[in-house]
Amino acid sequence: MSSIGHGERDFEFNDRDFKRVCELIHTRAGIALVPAKRDMVYGRLSRRLRTLGLRSFKDYLDQLEQHGGEEWQAFTNALTTNLTSFFREPHHFDKLHEELLLRAHKAPLKLWSCAASTGEEPYSLAITACETFGTMTPPVRILATDVDTQVLATASQGVYSMERINGLDNELKRRYFQRGTGPNEGKCRVVPALRSLIEFRPLNLLANRYDVSGPFDALFCRNVMIYFDKPTQRGILSRLVEHMGDDGLLYTGHSENYLHAADLIQPCGRTLYRRTRRSGA
Repeated sequence: MSSIGHGERDFEFNDRDFKRVCELIHTRAGIALVPAKRDMVYGRLSRRLRTLGLRSFKDYLDQLEQHGGEEWQAFTNALTTNLTSFFREPHHFDKLHEELLLRAHKAPLKLWSCAASTGEEPYSLAITACETFGTMTPPVRILATDVDTQVLATASQGVYSMERINGLDNELKRRYFQRGTGPNEGKCRVVPALRSLIEFRPLNLLANRYDVSGPFDALFCRNVMIYFDKPTQRGILSRLVEHMGDDGLLYTGHSENYLHAADLIQPCGRTLYRRTRRSGA
């Protein structure tokens, strides 16, 4: 059994340790780690070992399995990848603008960001709604969830470095962000009116049921399914469709493909899906 062999390491990290990590994070969060992620796993979890004063990965994983508790959340947070930006995949927000106009008579409209990360996606939804209806109090309710409680805390605060909004139109920056001064120089904060449109709360997509109030007109679940294997994806989709309106749209990532779930959802545009109509439904 080999230990990781890239330079000096503070802790031994062998094949058995990596396999245990893979099994635990798959069970806990559905994430399927590949061998290429081994160095990433070492780097992120070694911080937990130092924080807890442990001497080996075996000790850490033993303690996690035997006692768990709050450390399960820290373990999940450490291994969750959060890559996001404002108006990522902009064609989705163009489509959302069109759909909000078409559904205005159904207000209030419900939108759900399933993997909200640090908040750029749900705030982009909120800005789109404000721009569509020409008001800071559009007829929408936005739910933003994530399994990682640390990124949700960041999202809820709505504070970002100025670099994060560099790509936005100047008018959008002026309307929706407050520039920091003094000790907050170089930072910005979303305006309170935008924040008030969104409810942030933790949710694990692997849960047997989702305690959310639908049905949703738009459900954004983008660039998260790529971390799950096909059976896990199918299980998540089967729960998500229960919360989609009959004409609700599922917005997905550009690299995600759901041909294996054609009985649940069907494509209706570029990385867009509707619920599959069943006979007798």
